[in-house]
Amino acid sequence: MAGEYAEYESKMRKTVEVLQSQFAVVRAGRANAAVLDNIRVDYYGAPTPIGQIASLSTPDPRTLLIQPWDASSLKAIEKAILSSELGINPANDGKVIRLLFQQLTEERRNELIKQVSRYAEEGKVAIRNIRRDAMEQYKAKKKKAEITEDDLRDVERDMQKLTDEYIKEVDKAAEKKEKELSEI
Repeated sequence: MAGEYAEYESKMRKTVEVLQSQFAVVRAGRANAAVLDNIRVDYYGAPTPIGQIASLSTPDPRTLLIQPWDASSLKAIEKAILSSELGINPANDGKVIRLLFQQLTEERRNELIKQVSRYAEEGKVAIRNIRRDAMEQYKAKKKKAEITEDDLRDVERDMQKLTDEYIKEVDKAAEKKEKELSEI
């Protein structure tokens, strides 16, 4: 029976992975190239991730250095960062862009913790939706007499167990990120 759930478990695992990548983007007061992952630059007409058109480095814990391979893309990168929700003003010296990460204020820290909570709740809802979809499929099988009432109860128990397991993972990841934010 466990093989039957592989599809649903895979979807739940993917949900947790997406959530963790969202958490990585939440700025924590330290320079982290992951904050640029969701920012796209209009590069020759194609939306392109910054990491594909520039080298990213952190010369110190509070500075992220973006050095484009094509100097003509500097303005486009700067524009993309300014129009993002990053909340950092890029410093462009004509060759590189510097992002200076300020120490978080208590107010900003609380906003970020709320954002993490929101992401976590969205992840839990997505996992519960996967369980619901699975149960609908199995109930349809029961209706067609492909499985018995006992089988359906077993599936329901197993799917709930799987759901609980992945919701715990979401809670752990959110707790870890919130702890990281509150320690800054």
